[in-house]
Amino acid sequence: MARAETKIKEGAAPFLEPGEEVLAGMHARPRGWTQSNASAGGGALAGIVGQTLGGKKQQENTAAAAESGFELANPMALAITDRRLLCFEVGNLIGMGMGGDVKELVSAAPLSEVDSIETKRLGVGKTVTVTVRGTPFVLEVGAGANAKGIVEAFERSKSAA
Repeated sequence: MARAETKIKEGAAPFLEPGEEVLAGMHARPRGWTQSNASAGGGALAGIVGQTLGGKKQQENTAAAAESGFELANPMALAITDRRLLCFEVGNLIGMGMGGDVKELVSAAPLSEVDSIETKRLGVGKTVTVTVRGTPFVLEVGAGANAKGIVEAFERSKSAA
């Protein structure tokens, strides 16, 4: 298990219900964050365009999550338990398992209200599309994030319920 996932599991413990267990977790951000924060390697105009387009994507995905009744943090940890989908606010992500300490529980949804969780490769990272109460929103995660583990834990828990 990756160091980041271990930190999420340990940090989530105070926010869990009695007997609840985190099955998988990963650090994430609303889709568009990387684009809006990428350096302006193509010049100042390219940087401004990237900030504008990426910022708009972030706002759209954050708003979609809120519409579903599931709030996002930025940065965040997404976790699956045997009962719920959880979003935690975390400290800044430094990399190599450093940073990203769980600060507080931002949102929770019973697995019965989570319709799907899907992942796709995106450059060196991945996107994760989460659909809660019929409304999809997209997150982006780094290459080392356990997106596949989140999907598998969700599918196992959902079928067991």
